[in-house]
Amino acid sequence: MFSSSYMLSLTTFVYLGAAALYLVYWIFHIEKLGVVATVCTAAGLLLQTAGIGMRWYESYELGYGHAPLSNLYESLVFFAWVTVLVYLIIEFKTKRRIIGAFATPFACLAMAYASFSPDVQDTIQPLIPALQSNWLIAHVITCFLGYASFAVGCGLGFMYLAKGNSSGGGGMLAQLPELKVLDDLMHQTIVFGFLWLTVGIITGAVWANQAWGTYWSWDPKETWSLITWFVYAIALHVRFVRGWSGRRIAYLCIIGFVSVIFTYFGVNFLLSGLHSYGSA
Repeated sequence: MFSSSYMLSLTTFVYLGAAALYLVYWIFHIEKLGVVATVCTAAGLLLQTAGIGMRWYESYELGYGHAPLSNLYESLVFFAWVTVLVYLIIEFKTKRRIIGAFATPFACLAMAYASFSPDVQDTIQPLIPALQSNWLIAHVITCFLGYASFAVGCGLGFMYLAKGNSSGGGGMLAQLPELKVLDDLMHQTIVFGFLWLTVGIITGAVWANQAWGTYWSWDPKETWSLITWFVYAIALHVRFVRGWSGRRIAYLCIIGFVSVIFTYFGVNFLLSGLHSYGSA
């Protein structure tokens, strides 16, 4: 019987194949390859879902019995899973498979780092006391719904800038969705991610009060989560109040996701605090 680690490592290669297929589809515009890329991505999502479920089962077999959301490895896996889910919903809604060439690499890179980096341990371990709370699931799921949406939004931002810099002729860039479509999608992903990140910060505060007796302690992870929240709050504010759109929002999508990356990785590896053990 395959272990969860094996299944999740295999998912890495499935997503890599999907990203490659989307790229070839974009370059050569072969419709059948686009269909295969979508099927490959969906198959990877199903395989990863099975791997996550098996890892949850394995934790009970070991006597730990907790959701696989408690360490860097598990959070990377979940980030990739949600990113692919968000992307597939957007593809189903827009019928624009080219977006996959910019979205699936985020999931592939997250899975590759989780599966093959020596800095990430994939062993199942018991929860430390601070993580033994039902708020763990609520906090991680809501935060990573936001993170995944911002990852897709970042990809859309790169697409917008690439499309905007094209001369208007033929070629690969001409095949990208229209600027208006990309602008609307960037806005939608920001709104969706911002709402979930807000809920994630709130659930994190409630959990912190339960674990440490205070709702907010200006821990580095908390501080950078708030910085990320403000970046996207500014993006929404300037769009609604000042009418910003297009290129400026694209830059804010990219800047915001850089802040997400630092909140996720930089705090874990560069700064010490109450969240140093965690990943959400």
